[in-house]
Amino acid sequence: MRRATGGGAVLLLALIACRPPAPRFTLLFFDRSPAASVGGLSWAPDPEHGRLVAFDGELRVTRRITNPRLATPMAVTPLGNTELLVTERTGEGVVVDTTGGGRVVREWESPNVASLYAAGSGGGRVVATRSPYYVPQLGSPEPDTAPLIWILDTLGRRTGGLGSIRRAATPLLDYLVNAGAVAVEGGWGPDGAVYYAPLVRDEIRKYAPGGQVVWTTKRGLFQSEADPEFLPPKGTELRLNKALVNVALVLGPPGGGRLYALGSDDSAATRLRVDVLDAATGAILATRHLGPRETAVAVDASGALAVFDADSLVAGADAAAPATREPFTPGFALPDLAGDTVTLARFAGKVTLINFWASWCDPCREEFPHMAELYGEFDRKDFEIAGVSDDVDAGKMMAFVRQYRPPFPILVGGGRMKQVYHYRGLPYSVLLDRRGRVIERIFGFGGAEEFRKLRQTIANEVRAP
Repeated sequence: MRRATGGGAVLLLALIACRPPAPRFTLLFFDRSPAASVGGLSWAPDPEHGRLVAFDGELRVTRRITNPRLATPMAVTPLGNTELLVTERTGEGVVVDTTGGGRVVREWESPNVASLYAAGSGGGRVVATRSPYYVPQLGSPEPDTAPLIWILDTLGRRTGGLGSIRRAATPLLDYLVNAGAVAVEGGWGPDGAVYYAPLVRDEIRKYAPGGQVVWTTKRGLFQSEADPEFLPPKGTELRLNKALVNVALVLGPPGGGRLYALGSDDSAATRLRVDVLDAATGAILATRHLGPRETAVAVDASGALAVFDADSLVAGADAAAPATREPFTPGFALPDLAGDTVTLARFAGKVTLINFWASWCDPCREEFPHMAELYGEFDRKDFEIAGVSDDVDAGKMMAFVRQYRPPFPILVGGGRMKQVYHYRGLPYSVLLDRRGRVIERIFGFGGAEEFRKLRQTIANEVRAP
């Protein structure tokens, strides 16, 4: 019996040893945004929570980066061995060091109305296209000499251009016609080529470093393809007839020689697909049609595509987030309306919403009634709000206060808060736990739905041990 048991144990160990290793995934797309590989991790933007999220090879969340300068990150691309170039929704470029605390190294203004950035993973050329994530309804006509793709240095300064814009039949739609996805060969390719896919046209192009078109690929989505055009208006609403085609581009892992295109299966981009292209020739090698919950796309070590629910990938990690929360800094010591100094330490032991606002900020006016209602729903021993005015003009601040009569404390920032906390715009709020650590940052005013979610987050936090 002993011998039989021992032999069984040896056989069991042998079977365990022979099990294939868990597949290692590289994330390509997270929701509708391109992901990027830096430092052995797959990084993705999470615009709803204003943060960057890093996944290991089993697609487990291992790191998060939040920063007031990351308001609504829409795309990431590698910039050297440790840095990510982040595209903000409104077109700013933000360079983040992924090592240490994830500090912001530099940022720059958009060369377009709003730009989408891509860079070679080896830290080579940086390019900018008109962003597909923020498209104005109407845009100023552009000159015929405007390039389709801007080439930038690593400080965000223009150094040249590639291609030529496509003139829309209606010049006010030039921006829409030329918005698109972009990817750049760097450490994963030999020639620094640029790939471009317009948002509203069935087309993907490869440009050589000198600007020559190497190949053009179409997926045959339409028998005939027309430029976007205006439809008869409904009241004051502007309506366009357009088809959304290309959403994002990503080059595959090292040695793969693949270009992955996230695109639409219908004209409204409610159903998505991934096309796998040979980067050298533009030939379409495979197509994967995505289901409603297949919102994250990865590739395994063999090159096979795998799809996941993006929300599920981060949900479990967020439940365990308190251990990794960062402290809110710097602490403040600001006068209230009576002139008494109020410090951050006063709110210790309470879940606290720090809200930065100004009298000239229209969304702040919409937000204040919601905050007053929220303030009345929780006991003062559990929850507090501190409204920090960033007005320079004290008279306008007081007129705002008299109009809205907030029931929570108002602190006087005196126009210095943006320099201290580096937020991108107002309103800007930070929800803190009882230990003064950041639960989440809230950029702008998201209406009643945002406050419904915030109310639930606060309730969960209040009940937490």
